[in-house]
Amino acid sequence: MTTIIDGKRLAARVREQAAIDVSELVERGVHPHLAVVLVGDDQASATYVRSKLKDCEECGIASQDYKLPSAISQDDLMNLVERLNADPAVTGILVQMPLPAHLDAEKVIAAISPDKDVDGFHPESLGCLVRGLPGLRPCTPAGIMAMLDEYGIELSGKNAVIVGRSSIVGKPMAFMLLERDATISVAHSRTRDIADVCRTADVLVVACGIPKMVQGDWLKPGAVVIDVGMDRDENGKLCGDVDFDSAARVAGAITPVPGGVGPMTRAMLMSNIVQAARLQLGRAL
Repeated sequence: MTTIIDGKRLAARVREQAAIDVSELVERGVHPHLAVVLVGDDQASATYVRSKLKDCEECGIASQDYKLPSAISQDDLMNLVERLNADPAVTGILVQMPLPAHLDAEKVIAAISPDKDVDGFHPESLGCLVRGLPGLRPCTPAGIMAMLDEYGIELSGKNAVIVGRSSIVGKPMAFMLLERDATISVAHSRTRDIADVCRTADVLVVACGIPKMVQGDWLKPGAVVIDVGMDRDENGKLCGDVDFDSAARVAGAITPVPGGVGPMTRAMLMSNIVQAARLQLGRAL
C-alpha cells in the first residue's frame, strides 16, 4: 500500500509548537511580530497573505500588512523595507511575491535584514545553507524535510532527484538533501530524457509548475514522491505537478495536492518567525 504523506496533520503540530515557542518568548519580553508587504491587487497573492495573517493570529504572533499600490516606485518600496528593518518591534519581514514587473524583486529581497528574512530568500540566508551554517531556510524545502523526517524516510545514500531549479524550491532543496548525505540530481527544462532521470530516484521532488507532468511510469517502484505543484488541470480542478492517480500505484509514499506540501510551507513560516525572533534576542544579549 502506498503511504499518503499527510502534510496537513503535521502542519497543525508545527503551528502548535510555534504557539508554545511564542508564549515562551513573550515571557522573556520578546514579542514576535511579522510585517507583510503586498504590492498591487493580485487576488492569489492577497489570498496567500490573508492565510499567513490568520496563521500568525493562531500562533499568537502579532502581524501587520502593508498594502501598497501596484504603481509604487522602487525607491518607495525600498524605503519601506528599510523602515521595517530599523523598527525593533518588527521581528520578521515578508514581501509577497511576485511583484509587478517594473520592480526589481532581487533588490528588494537583498534589502531585507537577514535576521528578519522569514522567507529565507536573502543571499546571506541561502549562503548559510550552502555553507552548512545555521540560518533561516526557505519554507517549502524546510517543510519537505520535516515531512520526510516525520515519516522516517532515510536519505543517507539514497538517490534524490529534484525536478525544477528555482531559488525558492529546487536549489535550496538540493542543498538540504545533500546535507543529509543523499546523492542529488537536478532536472530542468533542458534535461534530456527527463523521465529516465526521474526513474533513478529513491526520493523525487517535483517543482516544475506543469500540471501532472510526472506520470506513474516515470517512477522507480517504491519511490518517495513529493509534489510541490499547485496547478489546475484541464477541468479547472486543483492538481499537482505529478499525476497522482498513476503515481500512487507505483510510489511507496506520496504527497497529495492539496493537503501535502502547501500546508507545511505555511507552517514553516511560523517556525521561521519564531527563529527570527530568537536570532534578534541573541543579538541583543
